[in-house]
Amino acid sequence: MDKLVFHIDVNSAFLSWEAVYRLHILGEKTDLREIPSAVGGDIKKRHGIILARSMPAKKFGVRTGDTINDALKLCPNLVLVPPHYDLYDTSSKAFMEILKEYSPCVEQYSVDEAYCDMTGTVGLYGSAVVAANLIKDRIYSELGFTVNVGISSNKLLAKMASDFKKPNLVHTLFPNELEKKMWKMPVEELFYVGSATKRKLHGLGINTIGELARTDLDILRAHFKKYGEVIYAFANGVDVSVVASEAPANKGYGNSTTIAFDVDDPSVAKMVLLSLAETVGTRLRKDSVMATVVAVSITDFEFNHASHQLTLLTATNTTNEIHKAACRLFDELWNGTPIRNLGVHTSKIVTGETMRQLNIFDMNRYEKLSKLDKAVDGVREKYGENAIKRAVFLDNPIHHMTGGISPEKRKPKYKEGILE
Repeated sequence: MDKLVFHIDVNSAFLSWEAVYRLHILGEKTDLREIPSAVGGDIKKRHGIILARSMPAKKFGVRTGDTINDALKLCPNLVLVPPHYDLYDTSSKAFMEILKEYSPCVEQYSVDEAYCDMTGTVGLYGSAVVAANLIKDRIYSELGFTVNVGISSNKLLAKMASDFKKPNLVHTLFPNELEKKMWKMPVEELFYVGSATKRKLHGLGINTIGELARTDLDILRAHFKKYGEVIYAFANGVDVSVVASEAPANKGYGNSTTIAFDVDDPSVAKMVLLSLAETVGTRLRKDSVMATVVAVSITDFEFNHASHQLTLLTATNTTNEIHKAACRLFDELWNGTPIRNLGVHTSKIVTGETMRQLNIFDMNRYEKLSKLDKAVDGVREKYGENAIKRAVFLDNPIHHMTGGISPEKRKPKYKEGILE
């Protein structure tokens, strides 16, 4: 039986979900999707980038990832709304539930994208295109937002197809359609080809996906090593990955934060590191895993980036031990330049409490700290993360659990149809 894969991608997801909520819940008359608009971070807190933009905004040259200042230069009348991740999470879950009614195997690729293994199911609907349109139209009629659906025999080509003309369309890209539909596209449109690879390929005279597909593989190996084989296979439509409904285990846990002010005091920086260690440790404990490696990243006020890591004597998931390692790394790494962004990251993850080996040099009283962390996690899970915090964070502008999605971005605050 021939393999059949759908890739379903929400059109301008965050913006669409904001628009639908405002139209159908708040009763607003203006559809954000029909005017130059964008979802962006908080410029006052220096999280000022564009997360999603409408098609009219795109025509002005506004791109995802642009700073808000740059976007406003391109489009002075751009309507900006802040992100609200609880709303997006709810919308995403409803989107995934509909997909699961059509396929026994759905792989959530991101909050607004999914693959469906439709092998053997399309006979129920007549054809793959009919099935894709049924999914697309049902999502629009029940949830109010549009999607693109890409159809192919593997995940790569299905994803490429869903990125063709938007919005609210179905496209096919089977191997016999590569030359007509994909090979004429610029090489940077190929999945997995970034800006650095694009420049290298252009330097070799390779400007389209078709030219890449016809390039001697030995030439690509010489310039890109193993990566050359990957992009060569992708250009020829070859992808052996399968749709997997089970997500792979995390290989690392980390969080970073852009601080609202430049930090030049090491004690303040270490307080930020503590708030990050609190968040990272909570995530590790929730998944019943521990980390063997801790790393710290620093971005200064001129956007220079540096990082440093160390391997622990024994794996851990306690907040105190993660923070202690982070502070040591910070002292070794920081050169005194004012700091804009800090991050704490962990890797070499091991499963289960039994993996920890206690030793006579264990001065952190691991067992007591571990029990304390679990008790605190239990209180926060039951009553909210602000129910209990360390005394150092009382009356402090630094939030006690930093990184990821901040509380104010999770829940929309609307009043009389207008965002507060």
